[in-house]
Amino acid sequence: MRAISLLGATGSIGMQTLDVIRAHPDAFRLVAFSAGRNIEQARHIIEQFSPKVVCVAQKEDAHMLQSEYIGRVRIVSGEDGLVEVATVQEADIVVNAVVGSVGLVPTLRAIEAKKTIALANKETLVTAGHLVMKHAADYGVTILPVDSEHSAIFQCLQGERQKNIECIILTASGGSFRDRTREQLQHVTVEEALKHPNWSMGAKITIDSATMMNKGLEVIEAHWLFQLPYEQIDVLLHKESIIHSMVQFHDGSVIAQLGTPDMRVPIQYALTYPDRFPLHIERLNLAQVATLHFQKVDMNRFRCLQFAYEAGKIGGTMPTVLNAANEEAVAAFLAGRISFLAIEQCIEKAMERHVPIAHPNLETIRAVDLETRRYVKSLHM
Repeated sequence: MRAISLLGATGSIGMQTLDVIRAHPDAFRLVAFSAGRNIEQARHIIEQFSPKVVCVAQKEDAHMLQSEYIGRVRIVSGEDGLVEVATVQEADIVVNAVVGSVGLVPTLRAIEAKKTIALANKETLVTAGHLVMKHAADYGVTILPVDSEHSAIFQCLQGERQKNIECIILTASGGSFRDRTREQLQHVTVEEALKHPNWSMGAKITIDSATMMNKGLEVIEAHWLFQLPYEQIDVLLHKESIIHSMVQFHDGSVIAQLGTPDMRVPIQYALTYPDRFPLHIERLNLAQVATLHFQKVDMNRFRCLQFAYEAGKIGGTMPTVLNAANEEAVAAFLAGRISFLAIEQCIEKAMERHVPIAHPNLETIRAVDLETRRYVKSLHM
């Protein structure tokens, strides 16, 4: 029986993690979770799983829920609450499925509490990969990837030696607008951007997929997870999302991980590693698929991916700026304040004005994050 603490239980990854826990009640139990502002869903999860600690975003909601569950559940709130969920004594594995840089501090504290980390929160490694990976090494903590692409790479590397890797290849669906030119993107709507052709995801990550920033964040994440230089990390457009990623070795061999597009596969693998449990999902039928398509990425078409490579290679605080600017720009687009193409314009301006700081500590990262957000908000007020 593995005890799970789940950050971001009401999001897309969080809900699918709950599906995995439900499917294996003898193997997993949910001991703590965070739910942000989705109070009604939090109630449903409490009733079904009877956790010990629950975190919500607002103090007022925490007080209300605590009055409803006196003596049954401890209700906490805010960043301190997230940290409490991430470090609850009973938990063996912390699944970080929150969206945004809010996941960084809880991850660091969970590492200090020597919890295994199942990481679905890209921004944690993008904003502070050097701190997180050193912390994990210092405390002897395992970080298991939950993103489908990084899980695929992780699976391809089982039994292999790091020194034999020539490159890793992250596949990308291309998102909602993969077949449109830049001219055709001038007036696209939020509703159009949220229609991902392959995956069911939350709003922010779906927009990131449409801009290809999602893949850019994954490139930076892969750099830290697999300790590879950016020159050994490639991206390939693959619209079917059947091959989730590949590793090419220096003898010319390529190992790929394939499957139907279902996030429960990488989530469950992170929870059961190094074992595999049965999972009742649609099986991959290659005869039915018949043809797989691949295409080189045009960096001029998907400028956010280029920004991510540039930020990663510069290092220091530049990836923090990239991430913070993107979060604020995507929020502005979803709120109807800026156009789709203005997302990348905001990111470019934020990166151009920033003077990167090498080897930043947590305090510096948080200060740069906050300052970048203020600047980007000033661009579209």
